Amino acid sequence: MRTLPRRSEFGLALAGALVGIAAGLCVSVMTLIARTMHKLVFQLEPGVRLSGTIVKDKTLMLAAPIVGGALLGLLLFALARWRKRPLVDPIEANALHGGRLSLTDSIIVAVQNLVSNGFGASVGLEAGYTQVASGLASKFGSKLKLRRSDMRILVGCGAAGAIAAAFNAPLTGAFYAFELIIGAYTIVSLTPVVVSALVANLIARFLSASDAGIDVGSVGSIVPADYVPALMLGAVCGGMGILLMQGVALVEETARRSAIPGYLRPIIGGTIVGLLAMISPQVLSGGHGALHLNLETDVPFFALLSLLVLKAAASAISIGSGFRGGLFFASLLMGALIGKLFSFVAPYLGHASLEPTSYAVVGMSSLAVAVIGGPLTMTFLALEITGDFPMTALVLASVITSSFIVRTLFGYSFATWRFHLRGETIRSAHDVGWIRNLTVDKLMRADVRTAAADMPVAAFRNAFPIGSTQRVVLTEPNGKYAGIVLVPAVHGNLVENEEATVPVRDLAEQRNDVLLPTMNARQAVALFDQCESEALAVVSDLISQKVIGLLTESHTLRRYSEELDRNRREVSGEL
Repeated sequence: MRTLPRRSEFGLALAGALVGIAAGLCVSVMTLIARTMHKLVFQLEPGVRLSGTIVKDKTLMLAAPIVGGALLGLLLFALARWRKRPLVDPIEANALHGGRLSLTDSIIVAVQNLVSNGFGASVGLEAGYTQVASGLASKFGSKLKLRRSDMRILVGCGAAGAIAAAFNAPLTGAFYAFELIIGAYTIVSLTPVVVSALVANLIARFLSASDAGIDVGSVGSIVPADYVPALMLGAVCGGMGILLMQGVALVEETARRSAIPGYLRPIIGGTIVGLLAMISPQVLSGGHGALHLNLETDVPFFALLSLLVLKAAASAISIGSGFRGGLFFASLLMGALIGKLFSFVAPYLGHASLEPTSYAVVGMSSLAVAVIGGPLTMTFLALEITGDFPMTALVLASVITSSFIVRTLFGYSFATWRFHLRGETIRSAHDVGWIRNLTVDKLMRADVRTAAADMPVAAFRNAFPIGSTQRVVLTEPNGKYAGIVLVPAVHGNLVENEEATVPVRDLAEQRNDVLLPTMNARQAVALFDQCESEALAVVSDLISQKVIGLLTESHTLRRYSEELDRNRREVSGEL
């Protein structure tokens, strides 16, 4: 079983199919649990969505998010005491850890997501879907002992299956994996990812045939003049996406700077969300019901605007206060609201041929690409929910505009922006972890030649004749690093009275420039360039500075180039 996926593409495709089955089951089970929680907590009628109905008991709308916040706070308190390491999501796992993802952590995230969504917090389940499906894929890949590149593909298969099953959209799921989880499209990854998406979608539709994703109905005809308002709407959605992401970051930063403990913040956030829900229950949960309600009916301008503001505030407060979830479906809902709002303004701009539903589809794709990223992902989502190719081309123009605006003015998607706030430098799931694993302690020579820094030059020449070695590291009597000397330079340097008075430390170079074993190859190369040195000593730490090795610039560049070429060949499918 381990040999098959390591030696053939068929084996990897088969592993992708098994991951797709698991993803479809996970999505179906999590959806059933969440909808059951909605029904029990909010006393809903069978078959209705939480955000698309009117909850008769206003007390429930206020109390449910508070109770959910309290339960989540208890879970956060327990995690803070017994599991202190941060939870890694699929994007970070593929970017930094070669697809290694803890299944236990993934289940914890899924439970947090279910508690948040089930009690009405304004977050979707897509984060939980992709987390647990990718966690299962990573666990399966670990059992198969897959290579790093294959492990990353299998994690992408898990995410692809989860999104495909959630939206009844296999192409959307596949390109979600390519653009957001794997970070690149290759012919090698195509088959397993698409197979996983198709299988997961079939499993989910078999288990819950009535839950068929998003239905927008007819979008009307498209003419060339419609591209002008679509481009304008894309630019508007790009700006709104930036504001939304900064709003979430502002809430998180405000909560972090406050004296409120982390486990109490969800209770406060739940209280605010409950108060907003008393104004409009459409802000609750992910927003499936609210999306269909606003797409299928004619809603006044100010009602749409009010709901947009309330939903944006509820989503930012939910995530910023500690509720677990994502902005995927919330961005679709808010984008649809922006699109319908734009349909009221379009006639005054000289463009009135598009239907309000068409503007809604363009808006939901454009805002989603601004927040989530993945222009082709959102374009294929529009194709799969409308089945209209002219509409898809219109959406493509809009999402490219929105993506360009965000990349130019902001530079991050929602996930990578949160990494940036944490101090990480990654901007996508493209594999950069290999360079962090290529550390100085793996590159250095440990059999370094050393000498006492106070040794006379003559004694040094006797101990290290020309040809014995090229460099010698000098140390103080306490073992601390004192510099590097070149043996040919010592033999070629004529010093008067050298036998009696001159210590070899006077000829030392790079006395203050050292490498640490935890530095990666890129940092080492930068330090070589800064010091203008061909070799540097490696010390244990900056305090004791015990010499543990020596590293040359030529060896570092050669190993870096080899790993870079190997990574390129893996991405292109040559390996």
